[in-house]
Amino acid sequence: MILIGERINGSFKDIGAAIKEKKKAPIQEWAKKQTEAGADYLDVNLGAVSKSPEDFSWLIKTVCEAVPTPLSVDCNKLELMRAGLETHREVAGSRPLIINSTTAEESKLMPLVELAVKYDGGLIGVVMDERGSPQDVDRRVELGAKIFAVASEAGLTPDRIYLDPIVMPLKFMQEQGKNVLEAIRQFAMISDPPPHISVGLSNICSKAEERGLINRTFLVMAMAAGCDAAICNVMDTELVNAVATAELILNKEIYSDSYLKAYRKRA
Repeated sequence: MILIGERINGSFKDIGAAIKEKKKAPIQEWAKKQTEAGADYLDVNLGAVSKSPEDFSWLIKTVCEAVPTPLSVDCNKLELMRAGLETHREVAGSRPLIINSTTAEESKLMPLVELAVKYDGGLIGVVMDERGSPQDVDRRVELGAKIFAVASEAGLTPDRIYLDPIVMPLKFMQEQGKNVLEAIRQFAMISDPPPHISVGLSNICSKAEERGLINRTFLVMAMAAGCDAAICNVMDTELVNAVATAELILNKEIYSDSYLKAYRKRA
């Protein structure tokens, strides 16, 4: 399971303030804590706090200076993404990265696929287009297949393609949970080997009371359906323990009585 730490995001008050004031310490502290918790990647996102390419470059450089952990470079503005990726290449060299994210919209898909090829990165494809987020399984699968086909034709191998089925808040769109799980099952059959399947986990528990329990339960169910990546709170010990246990049950790890300690040690 690929765990992508969600915490370096300008939408969090402490990170937003650190970006505005150009304070490295809070950002680098979160980079180190998430790395120590076992994050495979760190998602780096300005959020709404800035639209400046210089700020995005500064944020990426700040994180790369603190830890060797690969980044998920997260931005919905092409100009900022280009600046961020160039900075990443300058400061991190050939360190692995994920571009987060494209959609199936024609105007957005090809430019970001081309950037993934140019910078040797993975690419998250969110299954929505100019018509918005799909509500049914068939539309999710149709858009996922489109993203996969375009990325493959451009030279990205399945291990560099991540499909995101769009997780909806359980509190407000309860019926969507089963649709997402079924879309994940069908994404896993798109190719052999299949692409990665990634979820933005915190969406499922938005505005809910039992946030941690909902996250853990949904992620384990998604893993059973074929999901193998999540942008999530890697500081949630019970969540990470649930992931380790699910991998064991799915026969992706070898059992031992001390499997949790082994999982933590490896991380």
